[in-house]
Amino acid sequence: MSLAARIAALASRIGIEVRTKIDAGHPGLARAWVCFGWVGNQIVVRAAHNVAAVTRIAAGRYRVSFATPMPDANYCWVGVARSNTNTGTQRLLIVRSTLDEKTPTHVDVGCATTAASFADSPEINLVVYR
Repeated sequence: MSLAARIAALASRIGIEVRTKIDAGHPGLARAWVCFGWVGNQIVVRAAHNVAAVTRIAAGRYRVSFATPMPDANYCWVGVARSNTNTGTQRLLIVRSTLDEKTPTHVDVGCATTAASFADSPEINLVVYR
């Protein structure tokens, strides 16, 4: 057997092993993610997985609705936001109050400045793990 054939056989066996260990239910895989932003007075969703809709609640406040609900509200989300200027004005993705919801069907996130005031961003990236 040639070296190329052996490498191909090894790669095939590794693929079979990985497939049995990591499936769609693995907790290390994102259950939902979205890249969106507030551009030209509208929400622009650039790409997404398991996201049915993104709704702007108010300036800098958004609700991300899942296409397939989470099993419960015990999920983790992480997100980042891009500055809307080139002058170093930072944007943070946060939850600010108990009024912000985190349910199996959706999560509310806020985009804020470092001065803690809500502000829109042209690019927000959110990832949800469960």
